[in-house]
Amino acid sequence: MSQLKAYYHETVVPKLKEKFNYSNPMQVPRIEKVVVNMGLGEAIHNIKIIDSAVEELKQISGQQPVVTRAKKSIAAFKLREGMPIGCMVTLRKNRMYDFLNKLINIALPRVRDFRGISGKAFDGAGNYSLGIKEQLIFPEIDYDKIDKIKGLNISIVTTAKTNDEGKELLKLLGMPFKN
Repeated sequence: MSQLKAYYHETVVPKLKEKFNYSNPMQVPRIEKVVVNMGLGEAIHNIKIIDSAVEELKQISGQQPVVTRAKKSIAAFKLREGMPIGCMVTLRKNRMYDFLNKLINIALPRVRDFRGISGKAFDGAGNYSLGIKEQLIFPEIDYDKIDKIKGLNISIVTTAKTNDEGKELLKLLGMPFKN
């Protein structure tokens, strides 16, 4: 069992139960999955970018990413339906906790001028989305081997019913919110 998962069960669950007056331990919000997505619009012109993005995402997440394709053709962007335009990976169970642990304790503190992440990026149902401008903050990425700085989006899906519950869950897990 990962360190963060054990911490969740031993410390976070009792605190959330006390704060929100849950009668049943199954009511306590938990993290369902983490989706890491890399959208690459420039892949229209240079198809090799997808291969490097897939490799980097594989190193970051420890799981094979799936290549996402365009759903519609958009003439203004010279985009055809079915063209590869990104890659994503969905993490669950132990890999998800390992990734979150690495994100909270290693990657986010490596961001330049880091003062915490915004507490406003919740969707109304307790899920949190976070955009990262460069993949270099992850320790697995070798600076000399990257050809282009690529950003990525991280969506943390929880079973929380409200934003307050979701924010409290992530805060107790160690997510560094600004306010």
